[in-house]
Amino acid sequence: MITRIATLAAAFVLFALPAAAQSLAPYKDDLFAYPATLSEADGGAYRVVDYREMRDVNERDEVPERRVRKQYISLGVRSQQQEMKLGTQRFVAVGTQQGASMIVLYLHGQGGSRSQGVNDFTFGGNFNRVKNLVAKAGGLYLSPDFTDFGDGGAAQIGALIEHFSAQSPGAPVIVACGSMGGMLCWKLASDPLVAERLGGLLLLGSLWDESFLKSPAYKRKVPVFFGQGSHDTVFPVEKQEAFYRKVRGKSGNYPARFVRFESGTHGTPIRMTDWREVLNWMLKS
Repeated sequence: MITRIATLAAAFVLFALPAAAQSLAPYKDDLFAYPATLSEADGGAYRVVDYREMRDVNERDEVPERRVRKQYISLGVRSQQQEMKLGTQRFVAVGTQQGASMIVLYLHGQGGSRSQGVNDFTFGGNFNRVKNLVAKAGGLYLSPDFTDFGDGGAAQIGALIEHFSAQSPGAPVIVACGSMGGMLCWKLASDPLVAERLGGLLLLGSLWDESFLKSPAYKRKVPVFFGQGSHDTVFPVEKQEAFYRKVRGKSGNYPARFVRFESGTHGTPIRMTDWREVLNWMLKS
């Protein structure tokens, strides 16, 4: 049973939208669009995007890496944000909890918490953007805590997905995993019950797992997006690129995309990934 801990504001949705894939409407697209494409391959599925710390961090943030400039965010979405619990698991929910058009989860990496995925000011305002995009589309965005990156954490996330999927039958579930959170993405892909509901996986500065190639999600051709900095010293870009090619396959008919942020580091994909572009591609795949 879910218990509300605190409501940040008392705003309620008066009617439930049908649980059906739809396009996310534009939201600050000019500010969050990718910088110049330096090169591409695989018919555009693989792209190398220009990234410059001075421009994309120092000029974008009022306080570098701590507080983005105000034009990048809209804080009205906080009226739809709640701190909640499922059993003992704490999470933050934003948007429509019943009859949601989609369910999007962000799973943090090592040392993170549920607060990371709803922080309006860090990572260039990119979490504020995804909250606004999903809420405006009648969807539900979740940022949970979990006990570990193994079976226990995967079971908790699976239970969260099961609970909210029951509230929004047919809503595609899209899971984004930052850094070590990718271990949970791959475990969820191997869970037959979760895989049935998956509408996409995002690996943001994350790792690879060969077991995915035999998973129920792979057999269903669940779309996969990889975002990686070329200077990531935690998970080398070359290894993630090689895994992307395995997922895509020799025929190239698997729905996989890769964005390489040239000169970007470990956290760059969380800051720079264009959520609207990726989510719309997944919803239409």
